[in-house]
Order: sequence, then structure tokens, then C-alpha cells
Amino acid sequence: MSQAKGKKLINTVERCVDDSLEGFVAVNPGARLLQGHRVVVRSDIEEYKASGKVAVISGGGSGHEPAHPGYVGRGMLSAAVCGAVFASPPPNSILAGIRAVGKGNKGGVLLVVKNYTGDRINFGLAAERGKSEGIKVDMVVIGEDCALTSHDKTAGRRGLGGTIFLHKLAGALAEEGRPLEEIVRICTEATQNMGTIGIALSPCSLPGQGPTFQLGEDEMELGLGVHGEAGVKRMKLLTAKETVEAMIAHMTNKNSSTHLDINKGDKVAVLVNNLGGTSVLELTLMAGEVIRSIENKGVLVQRAFCGSFMTSLEMAGVIVTVMHLNDVRAKCLDAATSAPGWSPPFLAPGMTNRETPERMPADDADLSDMIVTSGEGLTVDADTGKLLYSILKAICETLISQESSLNQLDSQTGDGDCGSTLKAGAEGILKYLGTETSPGLPVTHPQNLLLSLACLVERWMGGSSGAMYSLFVTAAAAVVAHDVSATGWCSAFQKGMQAISKYGGAEPGDRTMLDSMNAAYNTLVANLSSSSPIDAFEAAVKAAEQAAADTANMTARAGRASYVSKDLQTQPDAGAVAVSVWLKAIYLTLKKS
Repeated sequence: MSQAKGKKLINTVERCVDDSLEGFVAVNPGARLLQGHRVVVRSDIEEYKASGKVAVISGGGSGHEPAHPGYVGRGMLSAAVCGAVFASPPPNSILAGIRAVGKGNKGGVLLVVKNYTGDRINFGLAAERGKSEGIKVDMVVIGEDCALTSHDKTAGRRGLGGTIFLHKLAGALAEEGRPLEEIVRICTEATQNMGTIGIALSPCSLPGQGPTFQLGEDEMELGLGVHGEAGVKRMKLLTAKETVEAMIAHMTNKNSSTHLDINKGDKVAVLVNNLGGTSVLELTLMAGEVIRSIENKGVLVQRAFCGSFMTSLEMAGVIVTVMHLNDVRAKCLDAATSAPGWSPPFLAPGMTNRETPERMPADDADLSDMIVTSGEGLTVDADTGKLLYSILKAICETLISQESSLNQLDSQTGDGDCGSTLKAGAEGILKYLGTETSPGLPVTHPQNLLLSLACLVERWMGGSSGAMYSLFVTAAAAVVAHDVSATGWCSAFQKGMQAISKYGGAEPGDRTMLDSMNAAYNTLVANLSSSSPIDAFEAAVKAAEQAAADTANMTARAGRASYVSKDLQTQPDAGAVAVSVWLKAIYLTLKKS
């Protein structure tokens, strides 16, 4: 399949829905497919019908998984009827579902239908045919979209994330044994007390077709539907906080005929739904912003749900649904269900209402304790302290300036964040460095200085780079505690390399930072006896730069690059280049002094 049509892991376009449903029931043996139809039914449906409880059916186009088959189970749907991708299911399949769960069931059948013309017509037709066969059938239409600014007589508000809330309410009420008429009333009231707004960053593509719409790299669309229907406006890409504020502002805009009223003191449930292509990192980040935005209005978010509930294939974006809560709705949301698509939040035993989280105190050192002052090692004079201060400042500023180039090198064989990681560590050090006349780090006490740097890079740089550099300076600190001569610093450099090799598993020749370090160390040792320290250091820097360049022709045998094909390793290793960068910064500072 061509890139333009969107790559999909399918066998054929024609069979993709059927194959998906067969896979679903293979994974979930509590569900079965009706022969000849795209209808998923609870496998215990005969026992359920015998109980006389209302059966709940929903459905719609495929491509929104886990909706709708994912909500078949005890406490939610009795059956789900699936159409082709983004297409309403045919009336004969809906009728087959009604017969399967309603024939001989005194409780009757409730159809939960989204407010799309095709769904209303097809489900309505099947409902009338079911009634003509003596099956008790009723229908609730959900249309809670807040994107529209006026009502349309034929289409109107779309059914979006609120459908999932309705599945939960109807299923829980049915499981309680409530009569059909009461369930219809409660669900109808719920539809009038909820609203949804969506935002998209990229389109989806239907199997065998291209993208459903186009968005610029710096654009996002507010208020779109789950089928890629146009939203209310296109906007320039904003931060997550700004995006949420725009969404909530539109949802609650009293000048819009489809707005949702939420006022100070109200209690609500919130659902933050992944449209399919949003990372979990972004999704939970957005969920936090949504809760904060709503609670800043004095509204209490008593229930919060976050996950992939109703997707739109691989569309990047989210939809946010807000529903006013009363005791009945809250109880229904809390009720147990075996439906695999429902993702309740993690609650501690006995918890129901969502509580504003408090941070648990960590059993570690306060950030102010990162500056080590307890070492008993040698000290240096004030001028040397100023030199060490200048060296540190130069290293940090140079690494910050090289963020983009190091990221670019790292993107070939890593995850493209080497420069950003080193920049974060450098910025962390600068937070504590202070000024030359009032340094925040113990620059006249080399051992304490290096141990402080170990804490700072571990905290601010993080990841494997933070750990490696923390190991490096921690091991080096033991040497400068008793020798701060040029040879002492050289030995400290060697001890740092040995620690990296011991715990990281890499050796010189493995295409890592150790290649630059090793070349610099060997050159420094070879030249210190015959040259001035500054000349020896200059030669060491040149050796490090050459070693870093030579890594372009080496095979990686350690680190993330070792997992990457040799054919892709055509540029120097980013970690090795970074070493040559900060070594040169040291040299230039020494030369200037």
C-alpha cells in the first residue's frame, strides 16, 4: 500500500473490519460474533435474557475502537453492531442484534444511538421492525457536541465521547434491574447535561484511502468530529495549557446555542479521550490541564477518566467530555463492569470521589543539599577557584549552544536528544553556579565541586548520560581530594573513564564517548612530560576531535547505537562529539587565562 494512502496493518480493505472483530472475540472469549453479521454479543446472553433485565445495544461505524465492541460486557452493552469503517451499520444487522438480545427478554432492549443521520435512520428502522416482531424496544439519541454554534434541523449536534458515558450509565442501570422506561428517562436527562469538544493535530486515513483532511505543520483544528468532519476553526499550534483553555472556553461559551453550562459549585465527571494517534504522555498531560482548567472555575471534578475510549483510527488529538453529576450518575460510573474497553481510574481502597492529589514526600535529599560541603580534600587558591568557575561556565554555555547539532547527530542512531539532555544538565549547573565573585558551588574545593556536579547532573541531566557523567565526576573526585596538580587532574580523568567503562560496559573502540575521552587522555599523558600543560591540553583536544570524527567509520558495540544497522551509522557519535566540545571549551578558557 502506498505511503499516500496511509500504511495499515491489514490483509485487505474489504475484510479489515471482519478480521478485526474476529481478533477481538479471539482475545475476549466472553464475547461472540453473530454468524453472518458484524455484531458482537455477550456470550452469556441467554442467561442474561432469562433474568429479565434490559439489554443495551449500541454501535456505529468501525475505526473508533474500542468503541463499540469493547464495551460489550457485564455492566455495559449486551451487544454492539458494527458498520464498515466510518459507516453506519445496516438495519438487518441491527435487527439481528435486537433479536439476539431481545427475543424472549421481558426487560426489552435499549438502543444507544449517536446523532448521525445514518445511525438514526438505520437504528430507527431496525427498532420499528423489532417492535413489529413483539420485542420491546426504545432508543436514546446522544448528541452532546459543543462545537456547533447553531442547531441544524437534519444533522444537529454529533454524538461523541458522551456516548461512552451513556453506555456506562445504561449498562449499570440495566444490571441493577431498572425498567426500560426509567433507564430511558435517566439517560435522556444525562444527554442534556453533558458536552464535548475536540481538537485535532493531524488527520487519519481510511484503509485504502488518503488522509481525510489536511492540516499544516503549525495548525490544529478545534471542534472536529470523529470522522474527520470539519471543526469550527483552525488555529495555530498552542501549548497544552493554551489549547485546553481554548477548548473549555468554546464549550462553555454562553453565546453558543450548544454550550454546556458549568458554574461554581457544580460537580462533574470528565472524560479525556485519545483520538488514536496521541501519545500517552500527551494525553495524561492534557488530562491534568483539563482538570485544572475546570476546577479553576470553582467546579469540582468528582470523576475523571483518561484513555482511548472512542478513537478515529490514527488521528492525533483529543476530545474532552464533561457531564454534570448527581448521585445516580456517579453511582453508575462507579459500578463494576467486565467490558474490556472501559478504563476506570486507579483508586485507593474506599475511594470514590476524585481528590486533589497531594505530593507524597520523597525520602531523599533536598535540592539544597546537592551542594557537597563535607569533603576533607585539598583546597585551591582563589585565583584557581575563579578559573574553575570560568571553566564550568564555558562548558555549560558551549553545551547549550550545541544542542541542535548534537541532537541532529544523535537522531541517526539514537533518539535525537543527546544535545537536549546535555543542555538540561548544563542549565541545571548554571542554576547553582552563581557569579564569579559569589559562586554557588565550592570552586576552591575540587573534591566537593566534583561531588556537587555529580549530584547536579544526575538530577538535571537524567537518563543514561546523567548517570555516566555522574559516575565520571564522582570517580574523579576521589583523586583530586589529594592531588590537584596537572597530573592529578589527568589521573582523575582516567579514573572517571574507568568508572564509565566498568558500569556502562563500553570500552574504547565501541563508538561511544569513551573514544574521545581515551584519545584525549592518552595524548595528554604522552605530552605532559615534554610540553607545557596548556600545549599538552591543546594536543589532547585535537586528538579528541579526531577520535570523535573517526567514530563515523566504527561499528557500535555499546549504547543505543549498537541496536541500529551499521548502514545507518554514517555520522560521528553524538556522545563522542560532545566530549570533544566540552574539552575544547576547557582549553579555550585555560588559554584565555
